[in-house]
Amino acid sequence: MSKVCSAVVIGVGPEQGLGAALAKHFAAQGLFVFIAGRSASKLQLVAEKITRQGGKVTAVVTDATLEQDVERLFAEIQKQAYPLSIAVYNVDSNISAPLLETDSELFTRLWQQNCYGGFLFGKQALNMMQQQGQGTLIFTGATASMRARPPFTAFAAAKAGLRALAQGMAREFGPQGVHVVHTIIDGVIDGERARTQFADYVSAKGDDGLLQLDAIAQTYWAIHQQHPSAWTQELDLRPFKEPF
Repeated sequence: MSKVCSAVVIGVGPEQGLGAALAKHFAAQGLFVFIAGRSASKLQLVAEKITRQGGKVTAVVTDATLEQDVERLFAEIQKQAYPLSIAVYNVDSNISAPLLETDSELFTRLWQQNCYGGFLFGKQALNMMQQQGQGTLIFTGATASMRARPPFTAFAAAKAGLRALAQGMAREFGPQGVHVVHTIIDGVIDGERARTQFADYVSAKGDDGLLQLDAIAQTYWAIHQQHPSAWTQELDLRPFKEPF
């Protein structure tokens, strides 16, 4: 495409977080970036950073679990008429809860945030990309996408569902030119959330034991650039020190 293309990242939170890192990286490659999340103040900080670095961005407050919000996000993308090149579902919500302490409200909420929102977002992105005949749709997964360990069984059930969703989308829309990818983040990301909530764990791991934000963003971009004769549908990322 000769004209400026766009990227959309949903699940943009802290400025030192994966959603923000992806948005900044895509903007640095010349894409017009749409950033979405539930916090207007956090989106504003990320948007200001992208603008200061010379990028172009629009922030849209969006709850990924509300269909009308997701539809409004993609309506904004269509209104601005930038062909959609990359879409990333980066929403992640995890709560520690032993199974017998997991009520139906918590189980449902984790499923809505980690799986159902991916369905809503992916459906909208695929509709646009199918019409274009190209595009990359990426879902951010976790270690729990592959194996469930207590006290995170409800989280794992939702992440496994997201993985299955990505597989089905890849098989249906890959032949139509849309590259659907599921990434497994098998480790702890060196971002604001980990350093705030798991400070002792982060300190014990050391810098070489955490996934770096820019390194993950570079990998997402490399996936987007793959030739269609050798597409990746799923890959895992972890620090070289991480046992697995």
